[in-house]
Amino acid sequence: MATEIELKLSLKPKAIKRLVAHPLLKGLAPQKQRLLNTYYDTPELELHARHIGVRFRQKGEQWLLTVKSAEPASGGLAVRSEWEAAAKPGHFDFSHVTDPNLRHLLDQARERLQAVFTTDFRRQIWHVPFGESLIELAVDRGSIDSKGKSTAICEIELELLSGRIADIFGLTRALQEDIDLRPAIASKAERGYTLFNGETLRPFRAKPPALTPEMTPVEAFRSIALACLEHFQRNEPGLHAKGHPEFIHQARVALRRLRSAIKLFAPALPPDFVAAYGQTWRTLASALGDARNWDVFLDETLPPIRSAFPNDRDVGRLSMEGQRLAKRARRSVVSLLVMAEYPRLITEFTAAIYALNDVLPRSLRDFANKRLAVHARQARQLAKRHATLQPAERHQMRIRFKKLRYALEFLGGLLPQKKLLPYLAALSQLQDELGLINDQVTAENLLKEVLKSQPPGPVHGWISGRHALIIQRLPETLETWLPQRLPYDHSGCGHS
Repeated sequence: MATEIELKLSLKPKAIKRLVAHPLLKGLAPQKQRLLNTYYDTPELELHARHIGVRFRQKGEQWLLTVKSAEPASGGLAVRSEWEAAAKPGHFDFSHVTDPNLRHLLDQARERLQAVFTTDFRRQIWHVPFGESLIELAVDRGSIDSKGKSTAICEIELELLSGRIADIFGLTRALQEDIDLRPAIASKAERGYTLFNGETLRPFRAKPPALTPEMTPVEAFRSIALACLEHFQRNEPGLHAKGHPEFIHQARVALRRLRSAIKLFAPALPPDFVAAYGQTWRTLASALGDARNWDVFLDETLPPIRSAFPNDRDVGRLSMEGQRLAKRARRSVVSLLVMAEYPRLITEFTAAIYALNDVLPRSLRDFANKRLAVHARQARQLAKRHATLQPAERHQMRIRFKKLRYALEFLGGLLPQKKLLPYLAALSQLQDELGLINDQVTAENLLKEVLKSQPPGPVHGWISGRHALIIQRLPETLETWLPQRLPYDHSGCGHS
């Protein structure tokens, strides 16, 4: 078995000439290949569901049978297990797969395997010495085909042949100085399945990180941060496509979770990492926040206002101006994503995550208990004073509860589920109430922005009244949450 460490980057066809002429490739003779691959799966796509790839590759006169694990990539970097051996086309012999469980699964599926899609591309390969490493740089041009449909391939793959992962990122940064290269996380196989299934672009939601008690805090952070980065990157195509507002929402959530994770794990991370990346995402997060606020206003806040005031001229103005400003906010998000600094940030941040080391290794469970206790205590301190909170303090309380929720979602796999679920249920209800209050505050601010200096009218009064009614419900929800205790059963850290 080989372990494949590979960074995938997308580029435009017109950039290939600049890449081939790059000084780092000067004097290196490229190999040229045509690679024809056919991917196989069962009719139920069992292998795809288990993140396993099986393909036959024709490489000149040679045929190879390859089995790959297909763990998701983040920041463009994928680390996969791979088994490859010479084979006869259509003859599935998995004896070279050294993982007994995987080999048994493949043997059980052998008789039901069928072609799902093909990839056909031409590859240029350079073996590039960089830093302490030897890196294979491959440029692929061609297509993915399935059921009469086709999608183009134009990408770079950087594979670590020997040396350090850090050098893959170093080579990428050097190339990005001159060429627009963007980290890509969808493999050819993933794109092939998307084509085969006729899937349309859909918002991608956060997945629970796979933490184990044996991890150190830095290892746990790495897993969480890469998951947040994947969450954002998988929604990025929807931001460019100006699709459903849920893409904006999920991208915003991804960055919120990422920034919360950095703060949550800050005591275990190098101060310079926290200082650099705790603020780096602020501009993009702010732009996403503006776009999300307008989407919520148009889709959730405005409809009941329109129902209450069907003939009010201000409502019509709100709708037209709101749509205009929402489009402008989305354009602002896209303008940040197309800047050269954005793909460089993804590369830099991914490299920095992989470079992290545990200076003082400690128990992840103890670290989690202490950090959850801090988050819960900060939220509880404001919750106990809810009757006297000013609007700014109420907003701060909402943020603290959100951070607590993210922390529990990150670390939930380490906690007793019977205690975690009711705690999260109470917290979720509280967050819903605080979210509604925040939506009304945002609506009032947006109303002022749209109507400018115009005197307050009935719409203002309607929103203010709705705001007051929601605030009246808040004490009861807070009183339901306050008796709750953090869902772990040792060390007593959570009983603040």
